[in-house]
Amino acid sequence: MENDVSFKFHQQLLSISENLVTEDVVALKFLCTDLLQLSKLEGVKSAADIFKLLMAQEYLNAEDTFLLAELLYRIKCHSLLEKLGYTKEKVQEHLHEKGRVSPYRQMLYELSENITSEMLEQIIFLLQDHLPKRWKISSALDLLTLLEKQGLLTKDNVNILEDIFMKVSRDLLETIDCYKKAKDNKAANFTQVFPELNLQPRGEFSNAQNESKTMTSYKMDGPHRGFCLIINNVDFNSCQRKGSCKDADQLERVFTWLGLDVKTYTNLTSEDIINLMETWQHVQDHKDRDCFICCILSHGSSGAIYGTDHKLVSIRVLMSHFTAKQCPQLAAKPKLFFIQACQGNSIQRPVFLDADGPTPDSSAVQERVSFFESIPEEADFLLGMATVDGCVAFRHIEEGAWYIQSLCSKLQLLVPRGEDILSILTEVNEDVARRISPSGTKKQMPQPAYTLRKKIIFPIPMAPPPSEQH
Repeated sequence: MENDVSFKFHQQLLSISENLVTEDVVALKFLCTDLLQLSKLEGVKSAADIFKLLMAQEYLNAEDTFLLAELLYRIKCHSLLEKLGYTKEKVQEHLHEKGRVSPYRQMLYELSENITSEMLEQIIFLLQDHLPKRWKISSALDLLTLLEKQGLLTKDNVNILEDIFMKVSRDLLETIDCYKKAKDNKAANFTQVFPELNLQPRGEFSNAQNESKTMTSYKMDGPHRGFCLIINNVDFNSCQRKGSCKDADQLERVFTWLGLDVKTYTNLTSEDIINLMETWQHVQDHKDRDCFICCILSHGSSGAIYGTDHKLVSIRVLMSHFTAKQCPQLAAKPKLFFIQACQGNSIQRPVFLDADGPTPDSSAVQERVSFFESIPEEADFLLGMATVDGCVAFRHIEEGAWYIQSLCSKLQLLVPRGEDILSILTEVNEDVARRISPSGTKKQMPQPAYTLRKKIIFPIPMAPPPSEQH
């Protein structure tokens, strides 16, 4: 029995490790700096390595997983908390009594999350006389770690940070002030004094019109609008996603009309998809573009899409290639992802309709990932999903997918009226929700999530919409 518990626990840890990207591992290492020896942390290559070190120091075991839950909460991987039996709210409830990450470490991590690439360059320039030239600094966490090694930054002396942010970003001084207040009042909970920093709360678009009125717009008047990638997975061995080519063609025509440079890729394996994201992550031409769009048409499961090799790729992993740290050329620019894929087990298919998901295995229980946890915890992302979590997304084998066809239709109708993308997606929601399968029993509801800070309004094209062109 004990062996069964241990095996299940290690399975949980492996599953969590596989869902964490490189950025997450770096963040975990930093947050564990006060708990584990630096020499051992430097040899860490994966999250699993960190878990082993925590278990060796008896910080983590099958009976007590709170530290790992706290770490996942700190790096905002809230969807993975379910694997440990926690929720975001449950972790918050117990942080005061059980939290192990020090207020000092929390403060440094929160600062790092809000230091942009441009700010980092300015800070390095200001500190050039204090930093060893042999040390390569590629991130804010690298910089903070080095300042600690140099003895210039400690939990009792944060003067160097105050001096820096007085010159670079006075807004971040508030973070340091919150830490100092919590430190002076030891009875205070740092988490309460200093709430999580989110530039724009994510959520559904039910209040999109009210929100959009209070926001300014992203710059969309540059000489080049941006790149639009379309990944169209049609052939899955003996199964074909009929109607998907019509969707891909419609997307290409509409986004070309909106001024984007469209690139279409067909039948990519899971490895091909990841390699493609890595390639586009490093394209220097992004710096001359206003935005970036990626459309994926495939089968899917909760929080993931399938490559043609039937292997899943996490949506969060795909999107994480384009964060400000991973793709500085797109920093502060809107990044839009539209996913046509099932996000749960298939249901009985009505006539002429396919479900964009694999035939379910009744013996397997699939874990669900909230869409709001699929998108990176960083500003300027939008994720448009064809369906809510756990449900199928319908595709007509001749006319294409409900969601994609509605999206293309509403873009052509509402962009010329000057509507912003949030309002347009609200119209898409209403349109798809009204549709019903031929059997009269199956419906679909799209679900968008976003961390946008401003409105996205595409400039009105001079040419008529593709639907009006002959």
